[in-house]
Amino acid sequence: MLVVELGFPELTTEQIELLGSTAEDAARKYVLSKVSLKDIDRLDISVEADGAKPVNVTVEINLVLASKTKDVDPDALVKEAVNVAHKATENFLRKLK
Repeated sequence: MLVVELGFPELTTEQIELLGSTAEDAARKYVLSKVSLKDIDRLDISVEADGAKPVNVTVEINLVLASKTKDVDPDALVKEAVNVAHKATENFLRKLK
């Protein structure tokens, strides 16, 4: 599991919810672009936003691959998926300006 926290300016509740779903969708799509769903035993993605100003965004991914999946490094995949979620978060915030 890898956690990355990002600080951002104040957002509305609706914007925070949309930010979370945007980051989660980006991470999930990235993982599924690299590994078939049948090769995943467990994929949990959690995005939380706390605080009013700044808002801190925490992305957590728990990935367990099927034992037969040998050619994929799950830790590296999780790290990159968190980075993708981070980039999606940045893009989302840029569109708000």
